[in-house]
Amino acid sequence: MDKNRIIVFDTTLRDGEQSPGASLNVHEKVEIAHQLARLKVDVIEAGFPISSPAQFEAVRRIAEEVDAIIAGLSRANEKDIKAAADALAAAQRARIHTFSSTSDYHILGKFGHPKYGNTLEEKRKTVIKMSYDAVAYAKTFTDDVEFSAEDAGRTDIGYLIDVVQAAVDAGATTINIPDTTGYVMPSEFGQKIRELKNRVKGIE
Repeated sequence: MDKNRIIVFDTTLRDGEQSPGASLNVHEKVEIAHQLARLKVDVIEAGFPISSPAQFEAVRRIAEEVDAIIAGLSRANEKDIKAAADALAAAQRARIHTFSSTSDYHILGKFGHPKYGNTLEEKRKTVIKMSYDAVAYAKTFTDDVEFSAEDAGRTDIGYLIDVVQAAVDAGATTINIPDTTGYVMPSEFGQKIRELKNRVKGIE
């Protein structure tokens, strides 16, 4: 594939549904997915399978019926990833999209339990290992694995490079760098992307 080609990734059925009042049933999601495929959308993120039976069923139906790359979201743990893989089993082209929180704010908020480490530095190392392990496990189900660094906009660039490097080393084929909280100015975000492209080995 031409590396300069823009790939359209649509998350209407997953992130879009988080908008107030934007709840969709399974039939509506399948109908929208068919329309997205007609529009030649490259990747359709169909949902978050572990989050509810309805989410799982919507992803399963879309994977069965829609001709596009179908993605299912998962947190960086085996239970989530297995649920995504099961929901995507019938897809001709399946993608597992897994993510880890990477900013210090999120790490301290989500990984406060001592099992993740007693200090911020220990917790950071745990997140790197979780990210690597999640991608490696997802790769046992599909070659197409996307990794997202949640709250990358507020993540220290040196640490973000370490996390992304781990995901790339584990076999991630797509890296997503979201400004989850809308914190970063465009010029700052552009610099962050340049740093990642220049310093993460194999990110090409």
